[in-house]
Amino acid sequence: MARFGSLRSLPRSDMSLPHALLTALAERPGSGSELADRFDRSIGYFWQATHQQIYRELGRLEEMGWVESLPAESGRGRKRAYRILPAGKKELRRWIAEPEDPTPLREALMVRLRAEAVLGPAGLEHEIRRRIALHQEKLDLYLQIEARDFLADGDSADGDSRTKRLQHLVLQAGIANERFWVEFSQHALDTLRLPKD
Repeated sequence: MARFGSLRSLPRSDMSLPHALLTALAERPGSGSELADRFDRSIGYFWQATHQQIYRELGRLEEMGWVESLPAESGRGRKRAYRILPAGKKELRRWIAEPEDPTPLREALMVRLRAEAVLGPAGLEHEIRRRIALHQEKLDLYLQIEARDFLADGDSADGDSRTKRLQHLVLQAGIANERFWVEFSQHALDTLRLPKD
């Protein structure tokens, strides 16, 4: 089964959040809360960030000259909107072209399976059943999003724009990943049920 300025001063683990936010702002400007909501419904499916992290990062991006906050409309409770600047687009283009090694798999379930192999039955079946349900739930959500956003006009994306096809490709990666984990977890569950050596 196959598994599907500069930020040089930022720790490597923080490298993608600024670029995820720049991408969201390149799609369209928005306030911090609008970005957080959009993040939850799109980019957040494959790159998690808290609303607090998003707001903090917007401030850093503004300090770097990559985004600007627009004056809030008059009135109490008006939200400050952000938009990407040419320097932010330049940074995003630089980052897109930068080589990056694939992220190594770091999954506690793999270690638990190895431990169960050595110790014998230790109660891992319940956790794997729980994980199957979680992955199936996310898979169902992704399939609903695909049907709503990409397959509503038919079963083919041939006529779609490059932008829409790339967005669909990202979603398809999420679908493939969740399918993998459902299938892998079911296989692990079946294997755990085998008699101990």
